[in-house]
Amino acid sequence: QVQLVESGGGLVQAGGSLRLSCTASGRPLNAFVMGWFRQAPGKEREFVGVTYWSGTRYADSLKGRLTISRDNAKNTAYLQINSLQAADTAVYYCAAATWSPFGSTVPVTTGEYMYWGQGTQVTVSS
Repeated sequence: QVQLVESGGGLVQAGGSLRLSCTASGRPLNAFVMGWFRQAPGKEREFVGVTYWSGTRYADSLKGRLTISRDNAKNTAYLQINSLQAADTAVYYCAAATWSPFGSTVPVTTGEYMYWGQGTQVTVSS
């Protein structure tokens, strides 16, 4: 069992930046790929990005504004978002999945992730 706790959300002005953290407990973070998702009011939860053994992958619509990283020694993953826009207002979730790179693509859908954090609210004021 893995417990994930996000932090770092809040109110930020448009154009600003934010770094979200996701700290895992129960099992080492390096056993998982770590994904980030977000859900805006009235919308479905959408893929933001993922960090895995050999790299990262980002949602096409968000490329260039995101940096996802991980510090396995701290059991923590990070999501840095730059040039924030009102459309980025959402609850941001981190999630963990087990994954083998042999024969399948890196997980990008919610159903592929087995562990979820409680979410952290990001509100961007224009």
